[in-house]
Order: sequence, then C-alpha cells, then structure tokens
Amino acid sequence: QVQLVESGGGLVQAGGSLRLSCAASGRSFSSYAMGWFRQAPGKEREFVAAINWSGGSTYYVDSVKGRFTISRDNAKNTVYLQMNSLKPEDTAVYYCAAAWDQTIVLIAHGYDYWGQGTQVTVSS
Repeated sequence: QVQLVESGGGLVQAGGSLRLSCAASGRSFSSYAMGWFRQAPGKEREFVAAINWSGGSTYYVDSVKGRFTISRDNAKNTVYLQMNSLKPEDTAVYYCAAAWDQTIVLIAHGYDYWGQGTQVTVSS
C-alpha cells in the first residue's frame, strides 16, 4: 500500500508557473506508474499527465502539452508536475495517483491509490 501527499498548489496569475509535488510513503515506489488528474468545480475528474515507473515514458492531455511536464525521482519517492504558462482554465484541484505494477495508465479507474488533492487557482 502507498500513501500519497500532494503539495505546491496555490494562487498564481495567468502566465505564471507552479510545481506540484506528490510524496509517496510505503514500499516499492518504483513499481508504480504515476499520474496527475484535476477536477474543476462542477466538472468530472480529468486526466492531465502520466509517467511510467522509470520516467522514460510520459503522456499528456492535449490541453497541457508543451506547458506541463511530469517527472519522478524514485530515490525520493516523489512525482512532480511542472506547470508553466498557466491559464485560468487550469484552475482545479489537482490529484496524484499511483497504479501498482503498470506501465502507464491514462484512465482514473486504472489507479489504485489517490492523494487528497491540492488546489491550483489561476487568476486572469
């Protein structure tokens, strides 16, 4: 089992940057594919980015390609989401998730564990 804790959210102006972190506790972090999702008020939870166990494979939703970068440091049991050129439509609660023994996972129900979320608010 793994516990996930997100941090790094906050309020930023449009065009600004934030880096989200997701710290995992528990064993075998490198055995998990990791992902980031977000949920805006009144909307469904949306896939944002995913990364495989080694960090060698990543995938992004089209709306964040070229602006967001997912990465991981297995020695620190942490996955990151660097968010640049932020837009008001990026405003949401951002969640990290872990999928045991998977290569890369693009859908929410493919993940086994979830963090509590961190709020990102982008003002115009």
